[in-house]
Amino acid sequence: MIESTSATAADRCASVLRHDLPASLVVFLVAVPLSIGIALASGAPVAAGLVAAIVGGVVVGLLGGSPLQVSGPAAGLIVIVGEAITRFGWAATCAITVLAGVAQVLFGLSRIARAALAISPAVVHGMLAGIGITIVLAQLHVLLGGDTQVSPVDNLLELPGQVIDAHGPATAIGVLTLAILVAWNWLPSVVRRVPGPLIAVLVATVVTIVATLPIDRVRLPDTVLDVTFAPVLPSGGWGAFALTVLTIALVASVESLLSAVAVDKLHTGPRANLDRELIGQGAANIVSGSLGGLPVTGVIVRSSTNVAFGARTRASAILHGLWVLVFVALFAGVLAHIPLAALASLLVYVGVRLVHVGHLRQVRRHGDLPVYLVTVLGVLGVDLLGGVLLGIAMAGVLTLRRLLWTGIHAAQDGEQWRIVIEGALAALSIPRLSAVLAAVPPGAHVRLELVVDYLDHAAFDTLSDWQRAHERTGGTVVVDEFGHPWFGQGKAGTPTVHRADARRGPTHWFAPWSEWQRRTEIPRIEGVPAPRSGDADAVRVGEPTSLLLTCVDIAALPASTPGGPGRPLAVSNLGNLVPDPGADGSLAAALELAVRRLGAREIVVCGHASCTATTALVRGEQNRSAALGGWLRHASVSLDRARTGPPVDLEGDVSLPEWDRLALHNVLAQLERLREHPAVATALARGELTLTGMYVDTATPRVYVYDQESARFRRAGHPAHPNRVSG
Repeated sequence: MIESTSATAADRCASVLRHDLPASLVVFLVAVPLSIGIALASGAPVAAGLVAAIVGGVVVGLLGGSPLQVSGPAAGLIVIVGEAITRFGWAATCAITVLAGVAQVLFGLSRIARAALAISPAVVHGMLAGIGITIVLAQLHVLLGGDTQVSPVDNLLELPGQVIDAHGPATAIGVLTLAILVAWNWLPSVVRRVPGPLIAVLVATVVTIVATLPIDRVRLPDTVLDVTFAPVLPSGGWGAFALTVLTIALVASVESLLSAVAVDKLHTGPRANLDRELIGQGAANIVSGSLGGLPVTGVIVRSSTNVAFGARTRASAILHGLWVLVFVALFAGVLAHIPLAALASLLVYVGVRLVHVGHLRQVRRHGDLPVYLVTVLGVLGVDLLGGVLLGIAMAGVLTLRRLLWTGIHAAQDGEQWRIVIEGALAALSIPRLSAVLAAVPPGAHVRLELVVDYLDHAAFDTLSDWQRAHERTGGTVVVDEFGHPWFGQGKAGTPTVHRADARRGPTHWFAPWSEWQRRTEIPRIEGVPAPRSGDADAVRVGEPTSLLLTCVDIAALPASTPGGPGRPLAVSNLGNLVPDPGADGSLAAALELAVRRLGAREIVVCGHASCTATTALVRGEQNRSAALGGWLRHASVSLDRARTGPPVDLEGDVSLPEWDRLALHNVLAQLERLREHPAVATALARGELTLTGMYVDTATPRVYVYDQESARFRRAGHPAHPNRVSG
């Protein structure tokens, strides 16, 4: 038993030396210049940033719940800390840090860490973008050899004058540093293993010393680490003091938790314990504030570097903090040679990166751009807390609107009118509903498709009265409900009163039709070929009429998923792939059964957003495992199509990430592979089978069906006809 324990300890030590030690050195080289720059940008002593880096590495590394996350001073708190120092002084700001840490420990003990993730990502991204713009506007003045102003607006207004009066040597060093930082991203990966910020600051420092340039440099106290320092409470302004404590506690907590979640996506090791992470962050802030350090948070830049350079355990974060301590103890004098313009350029670079274009595209894609913009403008025009509160308020307004939103569309499809109603249909929507229904001519044949998650009494009466009135003119109204039968139960005299009472039934693909639906013709969705005439009577509940090929990592299909009656055969594999003939007998058998034995009339290949398979292909991760690589070779045709084939988009949205765009190409490539199967090819030649491509945006969730004519994926249930009436 002793030998086994010794062997285990030896293995762990070897792993630390092989993986965590090299990673800790790289993170240390990234942390030192950033920590100094953040301290100077906050108006705090230089030592405060270094203390926070040491404490964040050691204390959070020991106590935190995210093993590979690296903590330290963060750019996201520069604005708040700067305002606190201006208002209360540095010693009182340290007391604020200590009390914020106490609050974080209480948050962690209360197990409310997950609740912080309920804040809209648009608010968080908007807050970081606002902070980034604030940093850039302030540090441009330092880069140009001047002084920062009080507010972002003042910095913006004074910037033209500062450009005119630019200080030559400082500007030259700042531009040189910025050029190195930007160019470093374009160098070979072997070179980029050395951190760009370190090289940029090092080159700028050497040039300044060699050329003996007369520019401002970092000012250090006689004792960098002052163990006699003690935080003090302010003499008044307790309301503002308490608000600042709460603000720092909340912002630091949210940033740390979001960073921990992001780090979990970068590795396959143990997942983060978010409540424990909050306790670790709180303990670090108590220690950091007590020693005269800046507030500590989880930092995604250092954490992603830690993972990228091979860290396996929390030892890397702890070692990085110890390296900072050794550096400060032995080489503190080197810091006095660093030019402020170089650090200002580093912060300008960091600030620009906080305004992440990818986040902006993602926010716009999900309809949260107003939340993002309100948050950014609030941070710039009011302050950080005010901007965040305005963003949360806007997110609440949008959420309320979405809960009450109803999409009502009417379009003529030949001799038939098709009306699609989506969302929550309540009394507030009746004016729009009445206007759309009034546009339908008397005597017309109407198909009413209800894709609603709530139908109140007033809306039911409006629909029911219109149905009776329209049928008296000689017209027909066929009602097709997706999901819970709100209208059907109302007709039967047993209306559903509360949304919570609605049945959590299967999706439309798997749901049997009700009796009153069964007696009507089969509904038709745009982009999905209609069954042949005369087939309705042959359909029976539970009989497969289609085959559905999906990916294993899509949890469930939305209620608006298009499809015909009957329960389809469902086949799932990683990436919804059609393997080479003979490589996978299960799919071949399912195709034979569905097409030749059961007479399925449709095969649907369904891809989805954030697919594990396409993400692995884009990131080149298929070579990490023989099994994964062997399976994903069946997606080589999808990669070829994405690189050299015709473009494909999602309702004109060109902002999809690369892995989601590959998922679209993958659906179409796998449809082509299906055509090569003998049973499928024969049925297609006889006109007995159709192939449909489908894509699910799991974040929305929305379903899209490939339209051959427009060569794009159109949202299912949305009419594509020009003679359209919308409410």
